[in-house]
Amino acid sequence: MILNVSGRTDIVAFYSKWFMNRYNEGYVDVRNPFYPKLVSRIYFDDVDLIVKKKKNPIPILNDLDKFNKPIIFHVTLTPYGKDIEPNVIPKGKIIEAIKKLSVIVGTDNVYVRYDPILINDRYDVNFHIKSFESLCTKLGGYIKHIIVSFVDDYKNVRNNMSVLKLHKIDESIYKNIGKNFSRIARENGMTVQTCYEKNDLSEYGFISNPCVSKELALSLTGKKFPKWKARNCGCVEMVDIGVYNTCKHFCKYCYANYDEKKVIENVKNHDDNSSLLIGYLEDDDEIKIRKK
Repeated sequence: MILNVSGRTDIVAFYSKWFMNRYNEGYVDVRNPFYPKLVSRIYFDDVDLIVKKKKNPIPILNDLDKFNKPIIFHVTLTPYGKDIEPNVIPKGKIIEAIKKLSVIVGTDNVYVRYDPILINDRYDVNFHIKSFESLCTKLGGYIKHIIVSFVDDYKNVRNNMSVLKLHKIDESIYKNIGKNFSRIARENGMTVQTCYEKNDLSEYGFISNPCVSKELALSLTGKKFPKWKARNCGCVEMVDIGVYNTCKHFCKYCYANYDEKKVIENVKNHDDNSSLLIGYLEDDDEIKIRKK
């Protein structure tokens, strides 16, 4: 089993203590977001690989020596200000944390996600090219892989259009970003690829590869995993232990948050000692042990 920690929230940034408690206890419970009374119980002995996705890796740095399983880190590092990412820590601190991660787990196991790219009057194409070059220059020698995506039409994006003020991303923008990002990555000894994008920019030098491929999973675990049935992105199947509407970064483009009032309510119901990220097990919950 491959554990996704997490595409639904930033567990590392806000719930690291809870995650370490679960890891030390040996299992975690995950409530099904579509059938709330159905709870999957996952034992870490059944986990072959952990994929950690986060904007702030600092809270987990001192605990990395406690893991006896391979870990891949996907750290999102974007150039936006507080208008777009109200509660994300200063980007310089994230860069320094990525460098520390790289030293601990190795350059092959740390991916930076420049994700998502949005275009407006403040954050235009030239801004992104300069920001991407600065990022790659600072992280040269520490990372080998960068993953790029473009902003999507999520509910939260529509709710925040007055702030985002998005411009349409046309073919000329794709070309400008594709050619320049490819060149900059290559000059800094890195690969660059898109994430689940119809326009994968491979014609401009981007590599064409899933974020977590079957080949990568095999190399880290020695096991073969099927493609993810829930998504047609080419990644291997993963089990997400997060909960939607629980991330306190409040990024205006986020797909996992779509109700900020619900986020505040959920955070109040978090307990580091619960087996669930939010709330507690109830008497009528149906618990099923998940093996894959």
